[in-house]
Amino acid sequence: MNTPHLAPPLSRLLDQTADAVLAVQGGRSLNDVLALVAADVRPGVQALTFTVLRRLGAANEVRAALAPKTPPPKVDALLVTALALLWPDPAPPYTDHTLVDQAVQAARRRSPASAGFVNAVLRRFVRERPQQVAAALRAPVAAYNHPAWWIERLRRDWPQQWQGLLSAAHRQPPMTLRINARRLSGADYVRRLAEQGQAARLLSDTGLHGQAVVLERPCPVQQLPGFADGDVSVQDAAAQRAAGLLLGAAGLPAGARVLDACAAPGGKSAHLLERADLDLLALDSDATRLQRAQDTLDRLRLSARVQVGDASQPAAWWDGQPFDAILLDAPCSASGIVRRHPDICWLRRAADIEPLARLQTAMLEALWPLLAPGGRLLFATCSVFKAEGQDRIDAFLQRHGSAGAWLDPCSPGHLLANPDNPQDAAPDPGRIDQDGFFYALLRKP
Repeated sequence: MNTPHLAPPLSRLLDQTADAVLAVQGGRSLNDVLALVAADVRPGVQALTFTVLRRLGAANEVRAALAPKTPPPKVDALLVTALALLWPDPAPPYTDHTLVDQAVQAARRRSPASAGFVNAVLRRFVRERPQQVAAALRAPVAAYNHPAWWIERLRRDWPQQWQGLLSAAHRQPPMTLRINARRLSGADYVRRLAEQGQAARLLSDTGLHGQAVVLERPCPVQQLPGFADGDVSVQDAAAQRAAGLLLGAAGLPAGARVLDACAAPGGKSAHLLERADLDLLALDSDATRLQRAQDTLDRLRLSARVQVGDASQPAAWWDGQPFDAILLDAPCSASGIVRRHPDICWLRRAADIEPLARLQTAMLEALWPLLAPGGRLLFATCSVFKAEGQDRIDAFLQRHGSAGAWLDPCSPGHLLANPDNPQDAAPDPGRIDQDGFFYALLRKP
């Protein structure tokens, strides 16, 4: 007899979601935290944690109003979790009664003496929800669910778009695929998906070269036809632009020496090799993440030299032979991909941006001498902050002058996530829903 599969109780999910929220508030990456969660509850914990982090500013504001004396961290994290999930929602996943009851059960497990307190706070919020929500939303941190410094930086950088960018950062991103050009076309893959009952559309933007496909509904990668065989990868449309920009309209000659200077986890290296026959060095300072790049190349049956090394210290790994092209996808705040990683805005601090900008500059200056005359270097960050994009390139060009470096006019600069269409609007076939990125293509005379 088959034993029926029982879903884990909500109280257990809330307990572990609160632990995940507490870990993020303590500075740990959500990816690292979720990797330690038991497999049977990980999908549920991930979904709930994403929701909580997207409402964390508002939930913290309400908790401070309802319980001005901050409770112990384990209790506070559970309260914030439950308040975020009780926040007004057109399609709430649980009834108020169920959520409060299960949160109290979780409180008994976490801190038995706090159960009555948790019950009282949550029931008061449910009774007073319209007034409590209205009061909380007067605070920008609650209205936009980002730290105050982040909101202010976006306001300075993008005075016309900042509110839309903050809103877009909390929308569910699409699942965008990159079709392996060595195997089949994007149009062929859309037809292949249709045969299996999966709706998808091909993105028509010329910068995506007919190989970018968006699924109507996300699915596990194991359900993608040909994934294990290397026919398809998951990669956002903004990230897919890197290969075309670096290769250029005319492409690079077969065997051209190319460096992917911060290659892990390998998506852009693989895309370059899907598009051209290159002598590619995939470099990264993180050996663990670099193994993921090797795994990606193996799945796609592509070959590259994979090496651990610091892009800002080429003397330790460079063989002295210049590169025809360099991709520098530099470490950054990741402010352009919060919709995929909602912990990012709560992990970053205002003081992080200047050191990251200095590191980006150091990498640019270290790698520029490695580029052959007539070569090209694509500088990229997944950031919407100008300090990690246009400001870095403006300063670089001022230092080197037109005789030493010039900016290719095809450089797109800052790509901002489209904030205009609400999630429930009819999809515009021509719209590219993409992450925030910055690209500058530098040329060496």
